[in-house]
Amino acid sequence: MERRELLKMIALLTGGVMIGSNALLTGCSPDKGNFKKNAVFTQQDQDFLDEVSDTILPATQTPGAKAAKVGAFMTVMVNDCYEEKDQKVFKEGIAKLNAACEKMYGCEFMKATVVQRLALLVKLDEEAKAYQAKRGDLPAHYFTMMKQLTLLGYFSSEPGCTKAMRYIAVPGHYKGSVPYKKGDKAWA
Repeated sequence: MERRELLKMIALLTGGVMIGSNALLTGCSPDKGNFKKNAVFTQQDQDFLDEVSDTILPATQTPGAKAAKVGAFMTVMVNDCYEEKDQKVFKEGIAKLNAACEKMYGCEFMKATVVQRLALLVKLDEEAKAYQAKRGDLPAHYFTMMKQLTLLGYFSSEPGCTKAMRYIAVPGHYKGSVPYKKGDKAWA
């Protein structure tokens, strides 16, 4: 799968344009333009992002996003590939997500139950979709960024490619017509 195709699929799944997609297509270049390493992430931020991503893509018969270390992937991508304004939105989004959980359930996201976390993220997803529909020149919604990076990080990780999708390490001969049965995994 090509990078452009993956970006299109993620944008379609999340209902918007992939934030940072220009950097992903042309290569991250933090020393040029608006890319500055202003988003400083702590281990606590990374753990938080692992839990958010694992709520989006939990472990089932395949490993979840936390097993793929998507939180670490997110911090690198935001720091190295996002423009300064998007870095700020993403970093502030961690606090906003936590505050939304406190408001909704009276506890931090990390102390919420799995059911509470899922309900919160479903609500934030609806909020983000409404925001995306009318945002104009405003920066993207923080949850849209988190969701997009979760999908990109997971499906480009080793567990995502080898466990969640069908995978052949070294392809054999070309088969132009591979039988497909409903429920088959996508090819990595």
